[in-house]
Amino acid sequence: MPQEGYIKKKGVTIPFGYEQSEIKGYLKPIPKQQELLLKYIALVQDKKYSLREAAEQLSLEADRKISHVGLSKIIKKVTPPEPRSRFTVATQRKRALAKKEKEIQKAKAKLAAKEKKVKEEKEIIKKATEPTKNTVVIDSDLEQVAPSVQEVLKDAKVIFHPNEGPQTEFLAADEKDVLYGGAAGGGKSYAMIVDPLRYAHRPAHRALILRRSMPELREMIDKSRELYPQAFPGAKFREVEKLWNFPSGAKVEFGFLERDADVYRYQGQAYSWIGFDEITHLPTEFSWNYLASRLRTTDPEIKTYLRCTANPGGVGSHWVKKRYIEPNESNQSFLGSDGLTRKFIPAKLVDNPYLAKDGIYEQMLKSLPPLQRKQLLEGNWDVAEGAAFVEFDPTVHVITPFELPVAWERVKGIDYGYASESCCLWGIIDMNDNTLIIYRELYRKGLTGEELGAIITDMEIEDPFSVNGVLDTAAWANTGTTGPTVGEALLRAGHKLRRADKNRIQGKIQIHEYLKTRESGRPKLQIFNTCPNLIRELQSIPLSKNNPEDVDTHASDHAYDALRYMIMSRPRMENPLERMRGFKRDMFKPADSDFGY
Repeated sequence: MPQEGYIKKKGVTIPFGYEQSEIKGYLKPIPKQQELLLKYIALVQDKKYSLREAAEQLSLEADRKISHVGLSKIIKKVTPPEPRSRFTVATQRKRALAKKEKEIQKAKAKLAAKEKKVKEEKEIIKKATEPTKNTVVIDSDLEQVAPSVQEVLKDAKVIFHPNEGPQTEFLAADEKDVLYGGAAGGGKSYAMIVDPLRYAHRPAHRALILRRSMPELREMIDKSRELYPQAFPGAKFREVEKLWNFPSGAKVEFGFLERDADVYRYQGQAYSWIGFDEITHLPTEFSWNYLASRLRTTDPEIKTYLRCTANPGGVGSHWVKKRYIEPNESNQSFLGSDGLTRKFIPAKLVDNPYLAKDGIYEQMLKSLPPLQRKQLLEGNWDVAEGAAFVEFDPTVHVITPFELPVAWERVKGIDYGYASESCCLWGIIDMNDNTLIIYRELYRKGLTGEELGAIITDMEIEDPFSVNGVLDTAAWANTGTTGPTVGEALLRAGHKLRRADKNRIQGKIQIHEYLKTRESGRPKLQIFNTCPNLIRELQSIPLSKNNPEDVDTHASDHAYDALRYMIMSRPRMENPLERMRGFKRDMFKPADSDFGY
């Protein structure tokens, strides 16, 4: 028979305080370990030791390892459970009640979802079976209803079948702001005509479809004449106002925006749906921003939408690309900086089976000049129609930053603006082949001369020498204030500057020369990819309509001007030894009041 204190062995693990006994299947206690165990259990219960502290100390004194988890399990076995208090019982009842309430809320949500689905199915049946109100039923509508309802509607008159792929995705998109763009012939214009009909059965619905010019608008109106009367018998078009009135009271209006000021024709108006067809024809985002503020409705059942279509190219390609394409991958919803949910849906010729079928339209696009072919056939957004510098190629002219040799000559060009952006570009001359490398840019508005000088000083802190530069001549002009000019403020900040050569035509010609690829395969101008504003402007700045020898001065051109000033200063690589001698002389030479050196 086992002695007092012996316990049966369970499993392969020997508990703390026990060891193998002479009796098979039993463990005998170790008195010292038992005493120490009781000691540290009491210390833990009195909250004089934590579990970890007690386990560590016990392991040391007993010369046997025990973890804080193992100690905790032993304490739970030897400590009798506390009697349940009234408070504990009440808490459990509250928890049970909260659980039931949660289950009720889930059931209500499921019921609401079912009711919503039934309502949507009734609406679709209404569309298909009451032609006096609305007969527009698209495939995506039919897919939402139960198979039994689809069977009932199989003989319904379907006016419009969207092409599978991007056109269907565009019409089904729930994002607030969507761009459907890319190659020509993808079915974008037809989708733009159909999309505002989503709420044409509701009296408060008012849509606005916009194009750049009246002739372009006429094409959209002709397409609407084909569809709208079939979809909504009784719909009337008022030619003078370019306005469709639907039997429900809903309206679809057509307008054009030849100038930014044309947006004020819609001042005080409210629209639940606004669409810009070929939005890249708008040179700036002013019109979009203004009309987006007109987007509202009094009907809680109507969601408001902004819709745009475009082919790559056009004077506004740069801002459209920046708003819709650059922030996220295609077909992926994202939140814009303005708080609007946004998506870009790319279009391809193959998406339109009617144009792609015989290959004639494709062959016509293939015969276009390279620039237009990339835009209209390939849907390439990296090229811009009417761009001043078509030879600019990011794969050739944009490079990854590298450590700049100390001995290479550094230069800078500055274009100043307060209400508009000030831009300062820093360049360095590769002494091996005299390539000009733009390695840094400053692009910021609202800076005084003193503020600009301080920022440039901070940015040049790591440059080994004082960087000579050229400054826009307008920055030297006295505007009537008693203080220093911007040029004088920069001189006082210690910057060595002279007046820029502002010959616009020659400056543009020189940039063309710098962009040419030499026999070595390398152009004379390269730009670090950390200078996004200069890269963007060289890609997108358009030619002037009045003077094809110059760029459009109404476009964003601040980085372009800074580059032009820099190149017109004829930057070249000096002999490093001569440069060091000149640096020593300049240390003691007072600044000239006009040029700075």
